Amino acid sequence: MPLRLSIVVPVYNEADNVLPLAEELAAVEAALGPIEAIFVDDGSTDETPARVREAAARYPFVRGLRFPTNQGQSAAMLAGLTAARGEVLVTMDGDLQNNPADIARLVEALREADVVCGYRARRRDSWSRRVASRIGNAVRNRFTHDGVRDTGCSLKAFRNECRADLPPLNGVHRFMPAYFRLHGRRVIELPVDHRPRTRGASKYTNLRRLPRTVFDLFGFCWYRSRRLRSPPAEPLT
Repeated sequence: MPLRLSIVVPVYNEADNVLPLAEELAAVEAALGPIEAIFVDDGSTDETPARVREAAARYPFVRGLRFPTNQGQSAAMLAGLTAARGEVLVTMDGDLQNNPADIARLVEALREADVVCGYRARRRDSWSRRVASRIGNAVRNRFTHDGVRDTGCSLKAFRNECRADLPPLNGVHRFMPAYFRLHGRRVIELPVDHRPRTRGASKYTNLRRLPRTVFDLFGFCWYRSRRLRSPPAEPLT
């Protein structure tokens, strides 16, 4: 019997969040049936790898992958997606700000779409981060025309075949809806819960993220301009 759902969770120095998140994902399995949760440790320097092993021993649906050194969120996410076996793939953050209880709604919405993107209707972040996100989303939409209001929300669900739309580029996690739309996927949005961070520390600041986001935007525009759009080849008779 094919596995229905794979949940990919990149983690970097999130030792205090791994076990609580695995416990919440157990409730998702109870509601939706068999799942796998792939925690991809991105070269953490704290006890995150040990906590992932502990979660795997406690919850059979947990799988762990690890980079020996920090490779970035895109690399960790793509590694998890490559290893995933489910018909439906879900991505989410490992900081407990995404609520696993929303996963069932996103999966249900795939009846009408190829990709469902969560958006944080009520963000639990600082004022400066909310403003920066709003500006960043507006600029991104100006160039990508993906029509998504909150690409920074990591909680997304999509059909397994859509993962081939994501090229192995650094920063691809910031532009997932744009790449999906570029390949003709039906993308819709749903409001999701956003919880305040209570454990661990954020891994970025607005100033640190801005140059990378701009560079990644140019990368997307380059990819769009160079992507082949040839019609299918027909048999020669």
